[in-house]
Amino acid sequence: MLHFMFEEPERIADGALAETFGLMDQFTDMVAGRIRSGQDSDQRLRKFEIWTKGLRSSLIELEQSHYAASRFKDKVTSKSVDDMTPSEKLDYDRYVYFDKNSFIRVFSLLDKMGTLLNELLEMRTEKIKPHFSYFTVLRNMRERKAHPGLTWKLNDVKEKYKESMNRLRKRRNTEIHYMNSEMHDDLIQSQRMYGEEARLENIAQQSEDLTKCLHMSIESLRLTFQYACALLRSKSV
Repeated sequence: MLHFMFEEPERIADGALAETFGLMDQFTDMVAGRIRSGQDSDQRLRKFEIWTKGLRSSLIELEQSHYAASRFKDKVTSKSVDDMTPSEKLDYDRYVYFDKNSFIRVFSLLDKMGTLLNELLEMRTEKIKPHFSYFTVLRNMRERKAHPGLTWKLNDVKEKYKESMNRLRKRRNTEIHYMNSEMHDDLIQSQRMYGEEARLENIAQQSEDLTKCLHMSIESLRLTFQYACALLRSKSV
């Protein structure tokens, strides 16, 4: 979708990404088949179909935004904004745009997955917290010891990427609630060394965190839809 900006052919998904798309497509095909056969009187399956297609689109958007952020990050070599040429400053601004777009999309995608899991597994997390996140759903699953075949695998993925996710969450919260996240480091530096040139934020660390959280999202979706397909095959949904 965004490879055209770099005069490249669009990516054909492979590896874990392709497997995840395949499982999501398998789930929607199975759901659609049951809908066509008249097994969706309460339109619950139709809701799962629409939500899964939305998640698939969200994953494409996240993966593509991450790719664009990574490509523009590689074009930035200066240690501060003041040192940049106009061309490099434009690439830096593009990096900031796609990086910001990506880390907001990580949490958006995970929360959509949480909504699907909550309904699919009948966890009723909304009774605990009306406006819940994916992580609230997962905690509810752990505490209730529900669906252990999925719960502990998802929990292992969460723990594997915990440090990167925590840093990403802090940046997301800063961006949404306080100030532009890329300016937060400027504020901290200005408080420590007022009057000196502010160094560029650690975009290598930011990029690594974003990549890890993309992997976390893909792994979590893959596990979720493996389990969801198994539930449908066993007629447990």
